[in-house]
Amino acid sequence: MELSDYEIITQRSELERLAKQLLREEIVAFDTEADSFYHYFDKVCLVQIATRDGCWLIDPIALGGAAELAPLGAVFASPKVKILFHAAEYDIYVLKRDCNFEFTNLFDTMVSAQLLGYPAIGLAALVEKHFGVSLPKDEQRSDWSRRPLTEKQLSYAASDVHYLIRLAETLEDELVRAGRLGWAKNDFETLCGRRWPDREFDELGYLRITGARALDPVALAVLRELYLLRDQRSREIDRPPFKVLGNRTLLEISREKISDLDSLAEIKGITDLILKRLGKDLVAAVKKGLRKPHGPIPRLDTAVRRRMDRPTEKRLAALKEWRGPRAQSLALDPGVLCPNAALEAIAWANPASAEEVKSIGELKDWFVREFGEEIVGVLSRHEVAAENEPVQEAGEAGEAQPDGEQRRTRRRSGRSRRAARAKKSAARQTTKSGS
Repeated sequence: MELSDYEIITQRSELERLAKQLLREEIVAFDTEADSFYHYFDKVCLVQIATRDGCWLIDPIALGGAAELAPLGAVFASPKVKILFHAAEYDIYVLKRDCNFEFTNLFDTMVSAQLLGYPAIGLAALVEKHFGVSLPKDEQRSDWSRRPLTEKQLSYAASDVHYLIRLAETLEDELVRAGRLGWAKNDFETLCGRRWPDREFDELGYLRITGARALDPVALAVLRELYLLRDQRSREIDRPPFKVLGNRTLLEISREKISDLDSLAEIKGITDLILKRLGKDLVAAVKKGLRKPHGPIPRLDTAVRRRMDRPTEKRLAALKEWRGPRAQSLALDPGVLCPNAALEAIAWANPASAEEVKSIGELKDWFVREFGEEIVGVLSRHEVAAENEPVQEAGEAGEAQPDGEQRRTRRRSGRSRRAARAKKSAARQTTKSGS
């Protein structure tokens, strides 16, 4: 099959016939193109499909919208058809969001490359490494919502799935040889089951603009009004906010508190067209902000990291000392083996057994299965080492030291914990011997 051999699907009847054909396939490669770079309300604009013998480009816009992709639902949900994506997360997100599809039998070539320790995991890099082919890159920022699509766009879109089956088979063989196919399958199952919250406008998003918190209360109030105006305008014309007005422009107007059209025209990023279409509204927004200075800055709705106590910090340090060499021995990026957030969760939980490791929600199933016992060993050795550390005299480190009774209590606690771990370990060994 040549790269230029593809069929464009624009009719529902054609898609229905194709879907029936795909259900008879063992493996099918997919990709999508969306238009989030050009629209406020982004959507799936193209779906690329390849089998061993054919390639199809499905046009949801010509079909009448993403809902018309419904015949593909049975293909994605079939446990008999292996569905291939490269970097599936965004594709699955938009297809679930726009079409309510469910996914069952997934294989992601980017996740596979990560688990195999590839230094470059982009599709182009992998195709070039394995097949000596340079994929086109000049359409990455195309507006896929515009019609008609050009020949270059269509060829680029087809190239994203043309080599995917061969690549997936190559990587799957490598995963088997490395003993990591189970790891990959765990990650694929997690992706299939993932749910995303509905997109909501962040009314406090202006506080995330770099430099916003350095503004005085009046300027910050102006920034808030400009931010709200920009979002309103973006919705009205269906354009991404950054294409209406950039954050730097909003920040400069706010900082200077500009409230007249002549001064507004001097601001970088304010074109004659913006001044004509939005100038009066911008001035009105500035004046509204000037009338009521900003109050106390509210707490943003983000995960607040707990401040670690000293023992937890030391456990985290021990875990990082283990992760570095262990990742190197596996030829893995440390963040792929165990991300920092997961290491911190382990440090907080301080598990005394593999079962307790399993209960830590931030950890992947394959990591628990493969490294749970190692993690318990790392923490146990760290605890023994900490118990054997010489006790500093009072004032030596510039802070109050525990008295004798406190030290004895800590030693008793440490011995009890080690004894519990030893008992569990012995029980596991007895169980293994009897099985």
